[in-house]
Amino acid sequence: MAISSSLASKLAYATILLSTHIYAFKPGVTGVRKVSPQSPPQAISIPADETFVSYPETELKEDYSWIQNLDYEVFGKEVTALGKKLQRDISSDDVDHLNKILGWRNLAAFVGVATMWSDPNPLTIIALSTWTYSSWTMVAHHTCHGGYNRVDAGKYNSRGFGLGTIPKRIADWCDWMLPEAWNVEHNRLHHYHLGEDLDPDLVERNLKFLRDMDVPMPVKYAVVAFFMPVWKWFYYAPNTFKELQISKMRAEKKELPDIDFTQAFTIRTMLFPETETEKELGNLVNSAEFFTNVLGPFLVSRFILLPAPLLLLPNGLGSTCFGHAVVSLIAAELLTNIHAFITIVTNHAGEDLYVFDDEVKPKSGSFYVRQIVSSTNYATGTDAVDFAHGWLNYQIEHHVWPDLSMLQYQRGAPVLKALCEKHGVPYVQESVWTRLRKTVDIMVGKTSMMVFPTKLEPAKDKALKGVKWASTNGAIDEE
Repeated sequence: MAISSSLASKLAYATILLSTHIYAFKPGVTGVRKVSPQSPPQAISIPADETFVSYPETELKEDYSWIQNLDYEVFGKEVTALGKKLQRDISSDDVDHLNKILGWRNLAAFVGVATMWSDPNPLTIIALSTWTYSSWTMVAHHTCHGGYNRVDAGKYNSRGFGLGTIPKRIADWCDWMLPEAWNVEHNRLHHYHLGEDLDPDLVERNLKFLRDMDVPMPVKYAVVAFFMPVWKWFYYAPNTFKELQISKMRAEKKELPDIDFTQAFTIRTMLFPETETEKELGNLVNSAEFFTNVLGPFLVSRFILLPAPLLLLPNGLGSTCFGHAVVSLIAAELLTNIHAFITIVTNHAGEDLYVFDDEVKPKSGSFYVRQIVSSTNYATGTDAVDFAHGWLNYQIEHHVWPDLSMLQYQRGAPVLKALCEKHGVPYVQESVWTRLRKTVDIMVGKTSMMVFPTKLEPAKDKALKGVKWASTNGAIDEE
């Protein structure tokens, strides 16, 4: 069926607009290796009077009565006590469990690397994809949060893991994102501003352009699908690097331009800025440094150096096998982006989750409530299920207690869920496929997030002077 010129122009327009906004192989745990802390920005404060999204005044709905009836202080104390118990329970069992997950990750890497010379096939591609996915979502994620800082877990300690030099980054965790930048964007801004306008991962805000776009709904869904396989390098790597540069300037008390820093920063906005805000953001980021030190190490080590030895094979076989490996590695990269999108982007979006218009103090009753009602869990319970979800299926527990081990999240989830039921706090747990649908519906503007009535929160929980931290390694309460 022929496409009308009007629809064709809208398709092209949607694709262009989306591009302006969208978003190593170590065997096991060894002895402690002390690494001096790196020097990310120090004593950062995000003031409470930063510009927030202006949400409309909303009458308290009848099903929001749980907010009025909740004893925030008692709930906060019980959640804190449970978290401290889980922290005390971290032991050699957690190290053994980490070793088990590392073994599964390494098996995927071995199968993928050992077979990538052959004709591209599902086994090789899935194995290589799983290697990348598990290295980030399970190993690096929990390590960078300090989940294993309380035990002898060798190099798997937040103070040094993947930080400092390119060889260390490649050996510990090499992906498109710079670990130092991810620690700022994720460990601090996302975790301690969840659902607020200062949250760099706020899907509803980041995709406002698509939500408001005047094109048929199927076109919007198609645009989202088009960018799912490339979001990590196109959006996440430059946006995390932008946040690192901004935080450094704030820590050094340098003057910053008067612009909206919450705007997503992508490869397109870096190379081809259109608005004044995009130009100013581009001035904060050294593009040469970004391509050399952020994207470069993963690009070169994974797609060139890793398959390069195959070129030594004789009789023209080397170039053929090298070509097969590169194709498989690229296919695995597309797949792992999709896998990560499905299990990561969906953690905090849906018409049944909340957004907020101010800040609260970490570890307060209000903080715990926000982490719970603005997050969602998926199916949980066994290592196999949790591995497939990248341990992102414990997102509620992870946001309540960011610095626990994978094993402790398994143990703590049913207890926290029972606490929420006891106090009437909504605890959302659904299939990841249901959450994917709800997330995409938010992206395309079919549904909207709920606005939390923050005026009902205890005044003593408010962070009127912003949330501060001394470093970006581990949890704030470690400092």
